[in-house]
Amino acid sequence: MNKYDRITPEGTRDALFAECTLRRQIENNLHGLFTARGYSEIITPTLEFYDVFNRSSQPIPMEKMYKLTDAKGRLMVLRPDNTIPIARVCATRLRNAELPLRLCYHQNIHMSSPYLKGRDDEISQAGIELIGSDSRMADLEVIAAAVDALQACGEEYTLELGNAAFFRTIMQQLSVSEDIKEHIRDCIETKNYPALNDILDTLPDSDAIQALRVLPRLFGGEEVFEKAKALFGSAPYTDILDDLHTLWQSVTQFAGADRVTVDLGMMHRTDYYSGMIIRGYLSGYGDEILSGGRYDTLLAEFGYDVPATGFAVNIDAVVKVLSKQQQEQAAPHAESSVLIWAAKGCETDAIEAAGNLRSKGLIVEHSLSDTLEEAQKYAAAHGIDSVLPIEISKYAKGE
Repeated sequence: MNKYDRITPEGTRDALFAECTLRRQIENNLHGLFTARGYSEIITPTLEFYDVFNRSSQPIPMEKMYKLTDAKGRLMVLRPDNTIPIARVCATRLRNAELPLRLCYHQNIHMSSPYLKGRDDEISQAGIELIGSDSRMADLEVIAAAVDALQACGEEYTLELGNAAFFRTIMQQLSVSEDIKEHIRDCIETKNYPALNDILDTLPDSDAIQALRVLPRLFGGEEVFEKAKALFGSAPYTDILDDLHTLWQSVTQFAGADRVTVDLGMMHRTDYYSGMIIRGYLSGYGDEILSGGRYDTLLAEFGYDVPATGFAVNIDAVVKVLSKQQQEQAAPHAESSVLIWAAKGCETDAIEAAGNLRSKGLIVEHSLSDTLEEAQKYAAAHGIDSVLPIEISKYAKGE
């Protein structure tokens, strides 16, 4: 007997009916938002060679990738990230294209999360990548698009700003093994601060250790910059803080200071970010629904040394938030719908009538019931507005 033929693998699920409609609406809204800014769509394969993601920076741990082999025995993976394959395309097929490149996408990623119960292993993402500029305008363009994407997904949203260089600078001064550094990273990534302190308590005290202890508290509004400068008063920290402060001031001018926060302990699960990083949140969902930032060194690993920045929206997370909101609110008025019931010999007339009604914007189903009474019961049970019986065929009369 087949043991797993009636269930989906862990971290995956089926999407049905209203959820599919909502998902498509979100995808279309974001696609329109991206293309209106001059971004062109790109699609990369679901299957990629493992070597594409086996970078020197190790942005994605090998154990988190779904792996398989092709007919020649070569190691392959289900795409665990969208930015890295797009970097591959830019460094190869688009290498001679004029910069900057503005690219957008909507496709799934697959990543195993055995220790994060409840998190999807298959995630639908929509996002943008701006390739070939390290200017402040490029960062602001991407952040402004992120704010618009958050607005398109919900009215109650917040945006977090950080800088990957701040955490990386602290870690470079930490004299411990790579395994311990990875453990520290995991604790900060998951905001497991009790576990972080347990690790730090076992290590010799140093400036880097003290910095890691206070890092979780360095979040909030503009006051964070003063607190951080009091603790980190020398270069390169001051340079990073000044740059981030200037960015924060610009972003709050178009997004509003009440919606923008600073988190100096922010880091990304994929460790290829080199500068500013962003995360977006919707009310009613604990994890971020949008994330991204600047990654100026990733394309160089493919032999094409150009800067880049971008972000991705977690479509599945947005669907969960909006589905919950719709359940809490009164059901919206649906488009008018009609059920056409055809008597025997009137089937062709029913097909023609349905086409005419659909051309007027109505939702039309064909009844498969034997009697008109059964069709009326079906319509009532499925919330269909009206039943149109067709009992005389004009084709039978030779009209």
